[in-house]
Amino acid sequence: MSKIDIDDICDEYVRKIVLLFFEYLEKEKKYSINTIISYRSDLCNFMLYIYKSSKKIVDQNFLENVSVDHYRSWLSDRLNNHINNSNARALSSLRSFFRFCNENNFLENRQILKIKTPKVSRPLPRAVEFVDIEKIVEIIKNYHQNEWESKRDLAILYLVYGCGLRISEALSINQLMLQSGESITITGKGNKQRIIPLMPIIKLQIAEYIKFCPYEISKTQPIFLSKNNKLYSRRAFAGLIMNIRRKLNLSDEITPHAFRHSFATELLTKGVDLRTIQDLLGHSSLSTTQRYTKVDRNRLIESFKKFSTR
Repeated sequence: MSKIDIDDICDEYVRKIVLLFFEYLEKEKKYSINTIISYRSDLCNFMLYIYKSSKKIVDQNFLENVSVDHYRSWLSDRLNNHINNSNARALSSLRSFFRFCNENNFLENRQILKIKTPKVSRPLPRAVEFVDIEKIVEIIKNYHQNEWESKRDLAILYLVYGCGLRISEALSINQLMLQSGESITITGKGNKQRIIPLMPIIKLQIAEYIKFCPYEISKTQPIFLSKNNKLYSRRAFAGLIMNIRRKLNLSDEITPHAFRHSFATELLTKGVDLRTIQDLLGHSSLSTTQRYTKVDRNRLIESFKKFSTR
């Protein structure tokens, strides 16, 4: 990406359309902040490319005359630094933008519909071995000088691993959501709600954190706070996990999201049916959940190999 800002290469009309598009994604489509950031990056990347290729300010007439060759040239240029999965997402971002423009009569261009989406590989979910989870838990217990921060990070880890939450979902929890004591109602992707049981050990970890947290936490605010009394960020937790895995010389594939995969894989190995796992994870499609059957099969093969060498 160039340091040139999109506002520098677009006229006022196009800037207005772009602004309305992202308001639409946020308020009507209910996309997450991270998804919107990705869409903006993809759209900026494309507009910067066609601007550099033509040396013309991007206006309505310009966008209405973007051709199939423009898209193909842009995708070809991206191949040097982006994998097919990234290009497929970028193409999807542009399709959404031009569809939005067409449907609202801002401009008319349907050439992007002629471009085929690059074939993408769907990586298997990356589960964390239980023995590694135990090691990470032991490190977290004494990671911070302030005991309450360690209790905070343990509570978050127990939530993502013991409830299968996305890190953003775990960090959104407030005390009202915990009032029933037996379960929590999570609002996930697409504003879809699901009810997840709360195991006693998870309730205990959360209660311990709230008890020791030095800041007052209102009933409606997210409970997890930083040492500066700000909302604790997913980046901060991801940094914690990265530092710990490096300290323990563990796989780079151990990320906050990997603990969610571990939750699903453990349920599968215990014989829980896929429909139930789908509901607990908040997957809109069963095909997404079915990927865990491959993980389970791979684990069985690895276990057999270890056994056969004895």
